[in-house]
Amino acid sequence: MPLLLLDLDNTLLDRDGPFRAWGERFLDTIGAPPTDIGWLLSVDADGLTDRWDVADAIRDRYRLTVPAIDLVEELHDGVAAQTRLDPLVACALRIVDSAGWVPVVVTNGAVRQQDAKIRSTGLDRYLADWVISEEAGVSKPNPRIFALAAQRVRMPLRHAWVIGDSPEADIGGASAARLPSVWLHRGRRWSDPRFAPTRTADGLIAAVAAALAG
Repeated sequence: MPLLLLDLDNTLLDRDGPFRAWGERFLDTIGAPPTDIGWLLSVDADGLTDRWDVADAIRDRYRLTVPAIDLVEELHDGVAAQTRLDPLVACALRIVDSAGWVPVVVTNGAVRQQDAKIRSTGLDRYLADWVISEEAGVSKPNPRIFALAAQRVRMPLRHAWVIGDSPEADIGGASAARLPSVWLHRGRRWSDPRFAPTRTADGLIAAVAAALAG
């Protein structure tokens, strides 16, 4: 029973769409021009910018007096409320289970947001467990978080595969842990000379097939 370590945002659950939807509604609420969505997406940097820094940037740009913590919570709740489980993802995870593999999510982020998305979408029904960096006290690409995930389900890390969309966090973390990996390229070209994925894929089902075949 090999272990399959899966990223959450933009791997199992779409994050781009829900964040854009939240951003467009938020800008409309505060009377900002709709074209500012481009600025907001650049500040967010595909989810890599700390939520508090995003909140501070919004407050500074629009001279808002609302506390930063309120903006952070609104962002968390707004994105989570828009997140849905793609039936193809559920299908891919059923394939994983049928093949005898054990799927565990390893994600960076806040417990409140990530746990809510996993449970509210029903993704939890398809997982053996999940590890969230805020709770674990270590984040990707530190390989210790993958070891913690293996410990959580009482399985050896050896022979595990990693699937994710982030070159640094997911593929870099897999490389540091000496694990094979599948990179969800999302239309991008690989450009990091320090390490490389074992396989690349354009969708989760293809990524799962590559891992299972490997």
